[in-house]
Amino acid sequence: MLTIDSLSHRLSSYLEPEQISCVKRAYYYAEQAHYGQFRRSGEPYVTHPLAVANILASMHMDHQSLMAAMLHDVIEDTGIGKDAIGEQFGDVIAELVDGVSKLAKIEYESQAEKQAKNFQKMALAMAKDIRVIVVKLADRLHNMRTLGAMPPDKKTPHRQRNPRNLRPYRPPPRHE
Repeated sequence: MLTIDSLSHRLSSYLEPEQISCVKRAYYYAEQAHYGQFRRSGEPYVTHPLAVANILASMHMDHQSLMAAMLHDVIEDTGIGKDAIGEQFGDVIAELVDGVSKLAKIEYESQAEKQAKNFQKMALAMAKDIRVIVVKLADRLHNMRTLGAMPPDKKTPHRQRNPRNLRPYRPPPRHE
């Protein structure tokens, strides 16, 4: 099982001790912020940001990206705002966390509009700091890896569950 100590050990192969301390501080902050929250699997919620940070560690991402991974759901899922993150961890981390949060916020009228807006938001985020996209992709990857805990009807995208939408064409089976 992944722990902050096992992640810290992994990070010691390429980060400075002070940088690892910053990552650990972000973890403990996220742990407090998500206290009482659980994933569908029943695990404490903080296991998710820890796993996202571990994915980034496998790519040898910098300590600021790892800190953003630890904090990426704090703005969305708790009463803690961007300013509080900035006070605790600085403006760079606050901007990264805010950028990751903004990639998932807006609601859309159609799938095409959603895809266009998502592309636009990603392009803007990349223009500011590419790490926002990398953290978000690691977040999505971990969510996909843990789909087993989701109810079957939630495992497929909404557009595929909705009977009003057309499914991709599949030719009928051949009878010989």
